[in-house]
Amino acid sequence: MSISITALPNRRTLFKAAGLAALAGIAACSTVSVPTGEGAGVSSSATATLAGIRASGGLPALAPDTQLEQAALQQAGYMASRQRMSHTTGWGKDFASRMKDNGVRGAAAENIAEGRFDLQKLFDIWMHSDGHRRNMLDPDFSRFGLAYVRDGRDPSLRYWSLVLGR
Repeated sequence: MSISITALPNRRTLFKAAGLAALAGIAACSTVSVPTGEGAGVSSSATATLAGIRASGGLPALAPDTQLEQAALQQAGYMASRQRMSHTTGWGKDFASRMKDNGVRGAAAENIAEGRFDLQKLFDIWMHSDGHRRNMLDPDFSRFGLAYVRDGRDPSLRYWSLVLGR
Protein backbone atom coordinates (compact mmCIF):
# COMPACT_ATOMS: atom_id res chain seq x y z
CA MET A 1 0.00 0.00 0.00
CA SER A 2 1.38 3.38 -0.89
CA ILE A 3 0.42 6.76 0.51
CA SER A 4 0.69 9.83 -1.59
CA ILE A 5 2.59 12.69 0.10
CA THR A 6 0.14 15.18 -1.37
CA ALA A 7 -2.74 13.53 0.51
CA LEU A 8 -1.17 14.37 3.90
CA PRO A 9 -1.37 17.93 5.25
CA ASN A 10 1.89 19.82 5.31
CA ARG A 11 3.53 21.04 8.51
CA ARG A 12 2.25 24.63 8.10
CA THR A 13 -1.35 23.41 7.76
CA LEU A 14 -0.96 21.24 10.87
CA PHE A 15 0.42 24.17 12.89
CA LYS A 16 -2.43 26.40 11.72
CA ALA A 17 -5.01 23.77 12.67
CA ALA A 18 -3.39 23.25 16.09
CA GLY A 19 -3.31 27.01 16.67
CA LEU A 20 -6.95 27.43 15.72
CA ALA A 21 -7.94 24.53 17.97
CA ALA A 22 -6.05 26.08 20.88
CA LEU A 23 -7.71 29.47 20.31
CA ALA A 24 -11.12 27.83 20.12
CA GLY A 25 -10.42 26.05 23.40
CA ILE A 26 -9.33 29.27 25.08
CA ALA A 27 -12.37 31.13 23.75
CA ALA A 28 -14.69 28.39 25.00
CA CYS A 29 -13.20 28.61 28.50
CA SER A 30 -13.02 32.36 28.79
CA THR A 31 -15.76 34.43 30.30
CA VAL A 32 -16.71 37.92 29.41
CA SER A 33 -16.50 40.04 32.51
CA VAL A 34 -19.03 42.82 32.80
CA PRO A 35 -17.86 45.61 35.06
CA THR A 36 -19.71 45.82 38.33
CA GLY A 37 -20.15 48.88 40.41
CA GLU A 38 -20.30 49.53 44.09
CA GLY A 39 -21.64 46.83 46.36
CA ALA A 40 -22.60 46.85 49.99
CA GLY A 41 -23.97 44.77 52.76
CA VAL A 42 -27.03 46.61 54.01
CA SER A 43 -28.39 44.29 56.67
CA SER A 44 -28.43 46.97 59.36
CA SER A 45 -30.54 49.22 57.11
CA ALA A 46 -33.12 46.46 56.65
CA THR A 47 -33.40 45.29 60.26
CA ALA A 48 -36.42 47.45 61.13
CA THR A 49 -38.22 46.66 57.87
CA LEU A 50 -37.78 42.92 58.33
CA ALA A 51 -38.77 43.19 62.01
CA GLY A 52 -42.04 44.85 60.95
CA ILE A 53 -42.70 42.17 58.33
CA ARG A 54 -42.06 39.41 60.85
CA ALA A 55 -44.10 41.11 63.58
CA SER A 56 -47.08 41.18 61.21
CA GLY A 57 -46.85 37.40 61.17
CA GLY A 58 -46.43 37.14 64.95
CA LEU A 59 -42.76 36.22 64.59
CA PRO A 60 -39.65 37.52 66.34
CA ALA A 61 -37.26 39.86 64.53
CA LEU A 62 -34.32 38.49 62.56
CA ALA A 63 -30.81 39.38 63.66
CA PRO A 64 -28.38 40.73 61.04
CA ASP A 65 -25.53 38.27 60.47
CA THR A 66 -22.18 39.10 58.84
CA GLN A 67 -21.69 35.55 57.52
CA LEU A 68 -25.07 35.60 55.76
CA GLU A 69 -24.44 39.14 54.55
CA GLN A 70 -21.17 38.02 52.96
CA ALA A 71 -22.97 35.15 51.20
CA ALA A 72 -25.59 37.64 49.97
CA LEU A 73 -22.92 40.07 48.73
CA GLN A 74 -21.17 37.25 46.89
CA GLN A 75 -24.38 36.29 45.08
CA ALA A 76 -25.32 39.90 44.29
CA GLY A 77 -21.85 40.39 42.82
CA TYR A 78 -22.15 37.28 40.71
CA MET A 79 -25.52 38.40 39.33
CA ALA A 80 -24.23 41.91 38.58
CA SER A 81 -21.20 40.51 36.76
CA ARG A 82 -23.48 38.38 34.58
CA GLN A 83 -26.24 40.98 34.34
CA ARG A 84 -28.92 38.44 35.18
CA MET A 85 -30.70 37.07 38.20
CA SER A 86 -29.91 33.50 39.17
CA HIS A 87 -29.71 31.34 42.27
CA THR A 88 -26.81 29.44 40.71
CA THR A 89 -23.45 30.63 39.47
CA GLY A 90 -21.63 30.01 36.22
CA TRP A 91 -19.23 27.79 38.14
CA GLY A 92 -21.97 25.24 38.81
CA LYS A 93 -22.53 26.37 42.37
CA ASP A 94 -26.11 26.01 43.49
CA PHE A 95 -27.53 27.64 46.60
CA ALA A 96 -26.73 24.70 48.90
CA SER A 97 -23.08 24.48 47.80
CA ARG A 98 -22.64 28.27 48.09
CA MET A 99 -24.01 28.18 51.64
CA LYS A 100 -21.67 25.34 52.56
CA ASP A 101 -18.70 27.20 51.03
CA ASN A 102 -19.62 30.25 53.14
CA GLY A 103 -19.79 28.20 56.35
CA VAL A 104 -23.57 28.47 56.62
CA ARG A 105 -25.02 25.37 58.26
CA GLY A 106 -28.64 24.34 58.66
CA ALA A 107 -31.75 25.58 56.95
CA ALA A 108 -31.33 28.61 54.71
CA ALA A 109 -33.21 30.43 51.95
CA GLU A 110 -32.46 33.17 49.46
CA ASN A 111 -34.50 35.95 47.87
CA ILE A 112 -33.00 37.74 44.87
CA ALA A 113 -34.08 40.77 42.87
CA GLU A 114 -32.91 43.10 40.15
CA GLY A 115 -34.15 46.62 39.69
CA ARG A 116 -34.03 50.34 40.19
CA PHE A 117 -35.63 50.60 43.60
CA ASP A 118 -34.89 51.33 47.24
CA LEU A 119 -35.18 49.01 50.25
CA GLN A 120 -38.83 49.79 50.90
CA LYS A 121 -39.84 48.95 47.33
CA LEU A 122 -37.65 45.84 47.38
CA PHE A 123 -39.43 44.42 50.43
CA ASP A 124 -42.81 45.47 49.04
CA ILE A 125 -42.09 43.45 45.88
CA TRP A 126 -40.98 40.43 47.91
CA MET A 127 -44.05 40.64 50.18
CA HIS A 128 -46.28 40.45 47.09
CA SER A 129 -44.62 37.22 45.96
CA ASP A 130 -45.74 34.05 47.71
CA GLY A 131 -42.35 32.32 47.73
CA HIS A 132 -40.38 35.37 48.82
CA ARG A 133 -42.92 36.23 51.54
CA ARG A 134 -42.84 32.62 52.77
CA ASN A 135 -39.03 32.81 53.12
CA MET A 136 -39.16 36.03 55.13
CA LEU A 137 -41.94 34.68 57.39
CA ASP A 138 -40.39 31.26 57.94
CA PRO A 139 -40.36 30.68 61.72
CA ASP A 140 -37.22 28.51 61.43
CA PHE A 141 -35.08 31.51 60.52
CA SER A 142 -33.50 33.79 63.11
CA ARG A 143 -30.72 35.53 61.12
CA PHE A 144 -30.36 37.31 57.79
CA GLY A 145 -27.90 39.05 55.49
CA LEU A 146 -28.85 41.53 52.78
CA ALA A 147 -26.57 42.99 50.11
CA TYR A 148 -26.61 44.58 46.69
CA VAL A 149 -24.16 45.27 43.88
CA ARG A 150 -24.75 47.97 41.29
CA ASP A 151 -24.57 47.22 37.61
CA GLY A 152 -21.33 48.71 36.28
CA ARG A 153 -23.00 50.19 33.19
CA ASP A 154 -26.15 51.51 34.86
CA PRO A 155 -25.49 52.66 38.45
CA SER A 156 -29.21 52.95 39.20
CA LEU A 157 -29.67 49.22 38.57
CA ARG A 158 -28.98 46.99 41.58
CA TYR A 159 -28.79 43.25 42.02
CA TRP A 160 -30.07 42.25 45.47
CA SER A 161 -29.68 39.11 47.55
CA LEU A 162 -31.25 38.32 50.92
CA VAL A 163 -29.99 35.19 52.66
CA LEU A 164 -31.97 33.86 55.63
CA GLY A 165 -30.75 31.23 58.07
CA ARG A 166 -31.05 29.70 61.51
